[in-house]
Amino acid sequence: MPRLFTALEIPRDAALSLSLLRGGLPGARWIDVENYHLTLRFIGDVEGHVADEIANALDRVRRPSFTLTLSGVGAFGSKKPHSIYAGVAPSPDLVALQAEIERICQRLGLPAETRKFVPHVTLARLRNASDGDVALYLSGRGNFSTLPFRVGRFVLMSSRESVGGGPYVVEEAWPLLSADAREEEPHALPQRMLRP
Repeated sequence: MPRLFTALEIPRDAALSLSLLRGGLPGARWIDVENYHLTLRFIGDVEGHVADEIANALDRVRRPSFTLTLSGVGAFGSKKPHSIYAGVAPSPDLVALQAEIERICQRLGLPAETRKFVPHVTLARLRNASDGDVALYLSGRGNFSTLPFRVGRFVLMSSRESVGGGPYVVEEAWPLLSADAREEEPHALPQRMLRP
């Protein structure tokens, strides 16, 4: 059974900028560029009928498209860093989209997410990286930023258990509404892509 999560894809130009952050940190396993994404809600291993219920409920999301900027780098793991990530500039639209997806998941009986939503793109998983090396890596890249990019859809992705995450597969995608679509056709149909 694949693990499911909702996410935003990272466009090619932003992914290229992120790829330039790779290297220079002993003990880091770098995420493949094609697997960069921003997780909105981890769902986990679910039965097929639950996956279908989630996809059907996500069909009703009607949120505007928005602009996002990746900004800064950081590490997760306060006592022992376990991953390096690129941060995201504050975005009320992103937070609203994530909150709606969280509410949908809870209405379907999934347990509430206990961790605070910290939007990020994971760059590397750390194994036996020293605190000093991590601090040195972060201090040299603190001013990282991408050009703003347009977020035009969110996706339901799956992953198989593997070392370091990935490969990730887009199972379904739902467009976010452009300004024109919101004015002309507020009930535009989502792009259904779920494989049988």
